Amino acid sequence: MLAALVALPVTAHAQWKPVEKVVTYAISGQSGLELYRSIGENGPNVGIARAIAYTNFKLTWGVRDYKPRGKDCVLTAAKPKLIIIYTLPSPSAPLPPAVQKNWEVFIAGVSAHEKVHGASMIKMVHDIEAATDGLTVADDPKCRKTRAEVVRRLDAISKARIQASRDFDRVEFGKGGNLQKLVLALVNGG
Repeated sequence: MLAALVALPVTAHAQWKPVEKVVTYAISGQSGLELYRSIGENGPNVGIARAIAYTNFKLTWGVRDYKPRGKDCVLTAAKPKLIIIYTLPSPSAPLPPAVQKNWEVFIAGVSAHEKVHGASMIKMVHDIEAATDGLTVADDPKCRKTRAEVVRRLDAISKARIQASRDFDRVEFGKGGNLQKLVLALVNGG
């Protein structure tokens, strides 16, 4: 019978900071409509469609220390390394002044939107730490059950982040949503 799981209180998480990177892809055009069409042709592939921008991440763990303690197993340390990559469009040529002004508003709004996705990735890592640091599984001297439990918890946290991200995008791109307004302002010139 699987022994009960006990999460030990953790007084402080390992100190870490995410690394944030911005990469751009080139778009062309001299009007808002041309720029938006170029985004549709050149934007990052996300699933079955192209996106305006995309935030991705790479999460690795420098140290994940599973320690047998008698018949139990404890996850005593797990130090994350999180790299967040923002992919944004960038005009390949100077824009006319009025279009440049509209572009600056558009890209600032898109960047702010992507930063929300980045913040959710940071929160996900903190949630993983809270759910696994000090995790103890009784009657697991080879730490197999503990590793399986860590995977189960990480999967649940990851799925919750993905759903929250989808819900956020649905609102932002929905009728009257912030990104819908930004696209319309860019395409319509103001």
